[in-house]
Order: sequence, then structure tokens, then C-alpha cells
Amino acid sequence: MAVRYPERLARDLVLDEVFDLALYERVLIFAPDRMQDMLRELTAIERKHIAFWKAFFKIDEEELGVWRKIKLSLFVGVCRLFGESGIHLILEAIEVYGIRKYLNVWEVYKDEELGSAVRSILEDEFEHEDTLVSTAIEKKINPETIRNIFLGFNDGLVEILGAVSGFFAAFAATSSVLMASMSVAVAGAISMAAGVFVSSGSEAEVRRTEQEKSKFLGKSSTGSYAVYPGFSAIVVGTSYFIGAMVPVLPVLLGSQSLVASIVASSVIIIFVSFILAFLSGMDVKRRVLINLGIIAFAVIVTYAIGIGARAIWGVEI
Repeated sequence: MAVRYPERLARDLVLDEVFDLALYERVLIFAPDRMQDMLRELTAIERKHIAFWKAFFKIDEEELGVWRKIKLSLFVGVCRLFGESGIHLILEAIEVYGIRKYLNVWEVYKDEELGSAVRSILEDEFEHEDTLVSTAIEKKINPETIRNIFLGFNDGLVEILGAVSGFFAAFAATSSVLMASMSVAVAGAISMAAGVFVSSGSEAEVRRTEQEKSKFLGKSSTGSYAVYPGFSAIVVGTSYFIGAMVPVLPVLLGSQSLVASIVASSVIIIFVSFILAFLSGMDVKRRVLINLGIIAFAVIVTYAIGIGARAIWGVEI
């Protein structure tokens, strides 16, 4: 019977498997000894999956395009730079992305004659490969830390870009824009850190109470990552300030207009959106468009407020 899965998506699925195999093989060369067996198993599983999907979709292509080669080099670079933690992060992200991708395939074929064949390979994917990766990365990567890093960075970039926009509209001198922006960035970083410290402390207390209750009742408490309020506060505050410096840096380097700050922020937010989309399994284009839309909205609103302040109160600094 005719295959209903779109040809381009079928090709992408096969090439994604080829990409994963190439990544495992290259990382295997320099991975720590304790990860070697896992990567060898992943390599063997990936070869089997490539053969299955190539036969299933009648696609013989294995040549990675320019974009996938660039992405492969980037991922290998992350693994080399951050060592075991980087490898764990990449493997976990690939697992999330793979689950989402394969569930989409299942939705197409679950009621077809080929459904049993698809189910067989997906069960192998979910029960073998994903279990292998999940076991290897268990308790290695704290998702709370990853969330805090991007939460702080994204908030700092968007909020301070909005502030810079409003200051450019309201103030006549670039020095005033710079001083005001730096003041807001520092205050924002401290505020974010303090807020996270308080909220994380409350969360830690709630978790501790639940664990003590479970212990009293003789029940095993559900596994979860420990909450360290001070560490979370430092991570969020630092990442917020780093994100805030993206729109401020062009002004610090002598830019006389808002354009450079918008361009710099847009480039960085696209890069961050790609990382977030990869880690969460979300569609990259959707994530990029959402974040660019947020930036555009922030700039428009704050610039309008700055113009209004200048017109109403005659701000001339």
C-alpha cells in the first residue's frame, strides 16, 4: 500500500538517525571510559534503526546536508568542551526530540497495515535506547539548573532590551541610556536572585516536609533533585545579568542608536531559542518566532512609553 508519510519528513527521519549515529561514533572516540559501553550500544541500535527506516520508506540517502554537518560539529564541540556533562545533556535532548518525532510517526501509521512494524521499532526505541540513555544520565543533569540558566538569561535580555529601548526614546544623551540601563540590569539581577532564593527556599521546605511525612508513613519518597536556594539564586542572578548585557554592550561600545542592541539581541535570542527547542523537543521555528515576537512587543511598548515620557514631562537628559 502507498506510504502516506510525507516524503520530506520521511527523508528527515532517516537523516536524523544517520546524524545520531555519526554523533555517537564521533563522541565515542573521546568519551570517558564509563560511557564507552553505553555509546557502543547506542551505535549498534542506531545502525539497526537506520536499516529499518531506509527499507520502510524506500530511501537510500545517507549524506548529511550542510546544516546537519554544522549541527554535528557544534554538538561534538559541546561534548568536547563540557566533557561528560555535555555528553549527558546532548543525549538527554536527543532522547526528548526522538520521542516527539517517533510519536508523530506512530500517529500516521497506527491504524495502517504497517502499524505493527512501526510499533515494533518504536518499542525498541522507547524501551531500549531511551531506557539506556535515561539510566546513564540519571541524576547527572539537574533540569532545575538548566531551567534557571535560561530563565535568568532570557528575562535579562528581554527586560533590559525593553529598558534600553525606552531610554533611547526618552533620553537625549547616550551616556544617560548607558547609566540607566546598567542600573536597571544590576537591580534586576539582584531582584531575580532574591526572588528565586525565597521561592526555592519555600519549595525546599515543602519537599522536606513531604519526605519526612513519607518516611514516617514508611513510604519511599519519589526521587527528585535537591533544591539549593543559594545556588539557584546565584545561577539565576548571574544568567540574568549576562543576558542583560547583550542589549547593553552595543551602547557600551559606542552605539548611538537602538538598532545595534536590537540586532544583537535578536541574534542571541535565535541561538538561545534553538537550544531551548532542542532541549525541550519543541519546533525550532515556533520557538524562534515566539521569542522574536516577545522582543518586538517589548521594544515597541517601551519605546512608545519613552516617547510619551519625553513629550509629557519634557525629559532631556
